[in-house]
This record gives sequence, C-alpha cells and structure tokens, in this order.
Amino acid sequence: MLQSMTGYGKASCETEGKRITVEVKSLNSKQMDISTRLPYLFRSKDIEIRNLLARRLVRGKVDLILVVENLESASDVHINETVLESYYRQMKHLCDSNIVPEPKDWGFLFRMPEVMRQQELEELSDDMWTATLKTIDEAVNRLVDFRSQEGLSLQAVFDEKVHNIASLLRQVDVYEKERVEKIKGRMREQLENLGAEYDKNRFEQELIFYIEKLDVSEEKNRLRNHLKYFTETMNGEETPGKKLGFIAQEIGREVNTLGSKSNHSEMQILVVRMKDELEQIKEQVLNAL
Repeated sequence: MLQSMTGYGKASCETEGKRITVEVKSLNSKQMDISTRLPYLFRSKDIEIRNLLARRLVRGKVDLILVVENLESASDVHINETVLESYYRQMKHLCDSNIVPEPKDWGFLFRMPEVMRQQELEELSDDMWTATLKTIDEAVNRLVDFRSQEGLSLQAVFDEKVHNIASLLRQVDVYEKERVEKIKGRMREQLENLGAEYDKNRFEQELIFYIEKLDVSEEKNRLRNHLKYFTETMNGEETPGKKLGFIAQEIGREVNTLGSKSNHSEMQILVVRMKDELEQIKEQVLNAL
C-alpha cells in the first residue's frame, strides 16, 4: 500500500512514578534524516531508538521528542543554588553598572532555566526502558497509520492524474490524420504559390519521408506503457516513491517529444494539458514513501 512520508504519532505511559510521553513526526526527504530530543537519562539509548525509527519508517525527515514528567510530590523538586547564585551575581553586576535598573522583585530568578529542577534518576532501570520502548513503538504505529491514511489520498490523486493523461493521449488520435492532411495541403499550397513546376511522384516520396519524421506512434506507445507501469508500481510495491519519481520523468520525456513532433495546434494544447497533469504528479510524488 502506498504511504505518505508525512505523519504524526503520540503515545504515553506511566511507570515508576514517571509519565513518559513520546511524539514522532515525519516529513518528506530524499533520505532518512533522524533527529531526537531525549532527557539525559535516555542518552545512552539514542542509537537504539534511531535504529528502530530507521527500520520502521524507511525514509523521511523524522523528529522524535521524549519527555519525562514526575508524578510524585513536589518534595522531589529542589533549588539549584549554584545556578541561582550565578544568575544573581550577573544580574547584580548589570544593575550596579547601570546597564539595567534594579528589579523590585528578585523572584523572577526562580523562573530562570535550571534553577528549579526535579530530582532525576541516576540510572535507567530495565523496567522503565521496556515501558519506554513500548511507548515509542506505539507512537510509531500511530505515525504509520497516519502515513497510510495520507497514502490513500496520494493514491487517489495519482489515479486521477494518470487517467487524465491517458484520456488526453486518446484524443491525440483524433487529430493525427487531420494533421497529415493539413501538412500535405500546406506544402502543396506553398509550391503552387512559387509557381514552379515539380515532380509529383518525387513530391509524394519526400512528403512521406517528412511525415515519418513527425510520426508519434512510438511516443504514444511508450507513454501508454509508462502510465501502466506507474499504476502497477504504485499498487504493487511497498515503498515505491523513488521509482514513481523516475517513471514520472520518463513520462515527461515522452510528453515533451510528443509536443515537439505534433506540429498541430490542437495536439499541442493536449500536450500542454498533459504537462499540467504530470506536474501535479511530480509535486505529490515527492511525498510518497
């Protein structure tokens, strides 16, 4: 099933007097790009977490945030006197130097970073890590579900655009015979306007050679095959995003060649409409896993 690279998942658990919350989000990227924000207690598990994300999510710009909150009483909160004193000395120096006015209430210092801290565990227990790992896995599952839902929307867009290009391609057939007759008529008219005599048999031979150069049968066949291959790849592979991008490039080449050979205003309008549909495919395929 086609998946989007865009997704979001969140999960939490409670263990050993702590609430552990995990958020994972992903955006489109050519490669796997993982960023993690972990409390100090979990730093030793960073590589293991990254390996889990790479294995499950395959590709994309992935951000994971892990937050640990204390569920127990406020007695676990303590004042970091060293940090508080440092803030006070620096602020007092600024006041004495008349750089800033002296505050009426110094209570704001207690809201400065790292002044009020919860007592942290010195070591990550096996039970807490097992619970955390399950929570990460649950958050990733929810992200994958999100990706799958977005993938259904992508698939609907691709089906519509491929169908539209195929429909426009069928309309090309209507103008092909008319195009040849117009070319013949235009060339005969130009020769007659010159008032020169010419060998009609030779003219027909040269005309056939010229029209063969403008023949688009091969381009139409290749374009049909590319459209079919795009749909088969989208429906048949687990992570077809990159391949779909390559196929879209091949579709673009055939559409461009069709346009350069068309030599007919109505056919060129159809080609422009094909390019518009294809451009929308290329924009969306960047987000396909």
